[in-house]
Amino acid sequence: MVTLTVTDTGVQAVGPDTATAVITADGWSADDPSHELPRAAVDSVGGVTTGLKLLPGVIRLRRLDSETERKLAAPVEGTVQLPAAPYLLCVEGAVTIFIRFDGEATMTGAGGDPLLSFSDCRRVTVGVGDRSERPETVTVSQTPEGVATALSVMSAGHLTATPDRSRPEMRASPPRIEFGSVTTIPDSVAARNPDSAVVFELPPSLDYLVPASSLAHYLGAEIRIADGADVSPTLRTATLEHEFEPNPRYQSAVASLLRRVFLLDCLVRGADSNGRDVAEMELLDEVGLDADSLSRSDIDERLEAYLDAPFAEISDRLPDWHLSMYVSPSYDRVRTLPYLLQNVPNIFLPEAKPLGTDERLSRSLDDFYRADSTAADEETVGNTRATETVPGVTPVKPVLGPGRVHGWLADGVPIDVFKSISSAYEHRARYPANPQSLSVVAVLNDRRMIDESTDAARIYESAPSELDLDVTVKKRITRAELAAVFESHHDLVHYIGHCDESGLRCPDGGLAITDLEVSNAQTFVLNACGSYYEGLELVEKGSVAGAVTFDKVLDRHAARVGTTFVRLLINGFCLERALALARRRIIMGKDYTVVGDGTHLLREPNIPVPAVATVTENGDGSFRVAYDTNSPRTIGDSYASPFPDDERSHLRGSDRRTDLSADDLADFLARTDMPVIYDGDIHWSGDLHRELD
Repeated sequence: MVTLTVTDTGVQAVGPDTATAVITADGWSADDPSHELPRAAVDSVGGVTTGLKLLPGVIRLRRLDSETERKLAAPVEGTVQLPAAPYLLCVEGAVTIFIRFDGEATMTGAGGDPLLSFSDCRRVTVGVGDRSERPETVTVSQTPEGVATALSVMSAGHLTATPDRSRPEMRASPPRIEFGSVTTIPDSVAARNPDSAVVFELPPSLDYLVPASSLAHYLGAEIRIADGADVSPTLRTATLEHEFEPNPRYQSAVASLLRRVFLLDCLVRGADSNGRDVAEMELLDEVGLDADSLSRSDIDERLEAYLDAPFAEISDRLPDWHLSMYVSPSYDRVRTLPYLLQNVPNIFLPEAKPLGTDERLSRSLDDFYRADSTAADEETVGNTRATETVPGVTPVKPVLGPGRVHGWLADGVPIDVFKSISSAYEHRARYPANPQSLSVVAVLNDRRMIDESTDAARIYESAPSELDLDVTVKKRITRAELAAVFESHHDLVHYIGHCDESGLRCPDGGLAITDLEVSNAQTFVLNACGSYYEGLELVEKGSVAGAVTFDKVLDRHAARVGTTFVRLLINGFCLERALALARRRIIMGKDYTVVGDGTHLLREPNIPVPAVATVTENGDGSFRVAYDTNSPRTIGDSYASPFPDDERSHLRGSDRRTDLSADDLADFLARTDMPVIYDGDIHWSGDLHRELD
């Protein structure tokens, strides 16, 4: 638990082992806290001051009288004047700091650290949130009834019961689940989980409980086990009875209802003194929903109104669902559900079919968007590594539901989705959510792949200026030296070499990851033939996630995918999204996949979520630009349109498209820093601007 200690110069946040953050105050005078903070604050102090020097981190500033929010760049550049209003400032770093104050203020950058200053002595309340991901644990029996009890209290992680719970910052980690002979619900969990007005009655089977978990978590529903296995799953309020068909249609209907309720909450929450906060809110008029009254209604009343609304009339103008997880209906996987629910995914039961002999190649060709035929010809050159024997992998074809990103928490080797295991989420809690520095080790164990090593070094050198990147390059290292790399604490290990049945190849033989004591590499890239099982073992040993291959890959392929992937990763893309973009550069992109938690971020970027632009020529000298902000981690957030003809905010995941002249396109590329898909390849916006100039 992180606590706050008042010092002579301000406030110090102290973690279990060491001081984690210091807030320096000018003319600080301690006083009782005078403001209410979000429930995510685990400790708070009050005081009077003329200014606060904050710790580095991602800064979110919310104006409370209008519920408008902005994300400030770090470090803060220039001066930001804040008019008189009540504010909540949140700094997300090693810990989360909340600062509540009223009135005018000024935000500036001071030697790289943000400075919040007032024109006179001001009463402030400072709070701290624990980002160590050590939430409370509920203990229940290993029965359907026990699972129902546990899932009924998952909504204790929500920080509000209003439609604002659709905002990412209002969803904290749910309690963890353990199984035991005595049911134990901590008082703190029970206090945050009042009696629900929504009841989900289900048959006594994990086949129904597991897919219900995400919807029940968002609604704050109480789950009850019905008498008899042949009863229909039913969602009830005081005046509503909504019955679902049995499986397999049940899980799809649950996912559809979750999307309906969540997205309509996103629109309704904009009804405040500041008016509409996202452009999509206009759609409420088309389905006869009154945002003003619904924004003040309880969840059961909103649920009833949302079910009555003709949602299908506006559905295709709202974002596609961000994330779907396929979870085995087992008690072991039930223990993993709390790690997933904060991201509000669809939860489906896993189903897969055999992958035909030629189907992986066919799927790769479908995804390969390189328009230039000469570029496709280039794919046939390079080292084929035909003499290598790689570990055999037999992928299967998952049956996928709606979702832009898919994760597989089940047996089998899936294609088109990231393959996760429960330990990946447990390991994630060991790493800070937004580190200010990253330790990277690049290992070159094959001289023929020197091009990838050289390109990777240039990418690391071009990392964002605010990121402290400590890069070490090692060449031709032994098994013992490579083992030491993985067992030492690093944020990213980029292995460039080869893999065979003996393991990752070194000058003195192969290193089998099973021989490691532990992996302390947070993330990794094993850019080697057939590295799937070695990567999966790294996650078992302690890593969170990494990129691997199913089969043999050409050296040139490996270089294209590897260098693009690491650039996206250090610029704030999650692993699955980064690899999905990177592997489209080659024909056999389906030979690459992510193991572990594919939604994991190595670091959070200064911008809310990194975007991708797709630029195509219209044929009349103008260009069509599509701007995509999809992310599996920030569902419910909004973003400002990058185009000058659209000054509104939009829900994240809603793509924006516009036509730009050549000059306007040049201006767009010059003022952005993002990957751009153009002419069948991925460019960085600054590089493409210079190419087209």
